[in-house]
Amino acid sequence: MGSYFTRHLQVCVASLGKIREAPLAALLTILVIAITLALPTGLHIMIKNALKVTGGWTDAIDFSLYLEDGVSEADARELAVLLESRADIASVTVVPADQALADFAALSGFGDALDELDDNPLPHTLVVRPLATLDGAASDILKQEMAGLPETDVVELDTEWVGRFQSMLKLVRRALWLTAALLALALLVVIGNTIRLDIQNRRDEIEIMQLIGASDGFIRRPFLYTGFWYGLGGGLVALALVGAGLLTLAGPVTELAGQYQSNWSLQGLDAREMGAVVATGLILGLGGSWFATARHMRRIMPK
Repeated sequence: MGSYFTRHLQVCVASLGKIREAPLAALLTILVIAITLALPTGLHIMIKNALKVTGGWTDAIDFSLYLEDGVSEADARELAVLLESRADIASVTVVPADQALADFAALSGFGDALDELDDNPLPHTLVVRPLATLDGAASDILKQEMAGLPETDVVELDTEWVGRFQSMLKLVRRALWLTAALLALALLVVIGNTIRLDIQNRRDEIEIMQLIGASDGFIRRPFLYTGFWYGLGGGLVALALVGAGLLTLAGPVTELAGQYQSNWSLQGLDAREMGAVVATGLILGLGGSWFATARHMRRIMPK
């Protein structure tokens, strides 16, 4: 067993040495793999940050109850406790009129103009979050019931926007998987073609090994490790490209968020996602090598 693993280690190192004999060709292959992996990874980061900005799915189903002017803050809090006891409501948040005015002044930039007002024109508000399991029809029924309360002035629930948001997110996610699948096929072709050229260049060596009785697995092993190194290099360079892109965008994004009085920052890949990128490169590298050797080595017959 020790000899078996030692032989694998020798072939692994020797394959890396073969790659270094043609550094420019190897670099171009690794760059193609890296760019192909970086494209869906960047799209994934875009979706991830979009969800972070919007607060996820739960924020899309919230709706607001703007109460009548005569309703006091104490009455608003009593109503919130009563509504929160319902089985179809997950939570109710009270937004007092003073807090709503302060938030609006901070976010809108009209703080000086609002200070000139004699009275606060904003009512007390209840932010109602239905259960996440409620569908559109159930949300409409809940809206009608909330609108019928004597304390309610206006109920805001944009269910059409929620539906559009969900459809857009599904479309982008499906586009991500479709793009990743197409790019994975392209990578298999690129890696397979690279290994095919390597097989053709070492045709005489393969014929000699076949004549002295070498097994197909023994002959295939160096090419598989070549694909392994290509995949590993492509995955690591892809992470470097994505990281460089995030660093380039981090400054402008932080500046833009600061103009809206937000401390939001661009979110990158976590350790699990980075491992997935590298693992994908390795799988595609080994897969492309396997298919190339399985197809082309059968055509080489010892003379």
